[in-house]
Amino acid sequence: MGAIETGEIPVDVAARHTQTLGDAPRIAPLKQAEMEADDLALCIAIRESVGVYEHSRIPDYMLTMVKHPEIFRRQMEMGTTIFHGRLTPREREIAVLRVGWLCRAPFEWGQHVAVAARYGLSAEEIERITHGSSAEGWSCHEAAILRGVEEMLGDQCISEATWAVLAVSWDEQQLIEFPMMVGQYVATAYVQNSLRIALEGDNSGLARR
Repeated sequence: MGAIETGEIPVDVAARHTQTLGDAPRIAPLKQAEMEADDLALCIAIRESVGVYEHSRIPDYMLTMVKHPEIFRRQMEMGTTIFHGRLTPREREIAVLRVGWLCRAPFEWGQHVAVAARYGLSAEEIERITHGSSAEGWSCHEAAILRGVEEMLGDQCISEATWAVLAVSWDEQQLIEFPMMVGQYVATAYVQNSLRIALEGDNSGLARR
């Protein structure tokens, strides 16, 4: 049984950025002009699903993943399904940010700080996510979302107590979607960290709030 992290997880941001970003990506992204038309359309669809409508420059993460077209398309399709899923945007982003923080994933954390802000999470709430389920200020339901993420990453299973709280507010489809969504973003963090996907624009990685 692994350790279940419920409180603040200190992160040496500079050291983690050196480890997971390095001097350059381990796999160079494809040039946007070289993308297949259907792959570009899929990128645009998922970007618009999170409220981004400017597509003159597709992010390097997508341009890297498209080098494996089959996985790329299925990952993008899963991402679109999650963003139009049964959980509310606020619930989803609370969970995704906790995943990003526990995985110490600069790209994922920084990108989703911006997404969460678009869906109404305050800078104070985003900071509080770094303190996890034991921090004061969460509703019972939101604390259970955070606790569920912590349990899945620490013990690969949601506990009976946490499940009982979530089941008060969520139906069966939402309860199925939650661990699937967490797994999707854990996998994404693994890929981004290991391939050393470069930060873009105003994404300051784990320092972003």
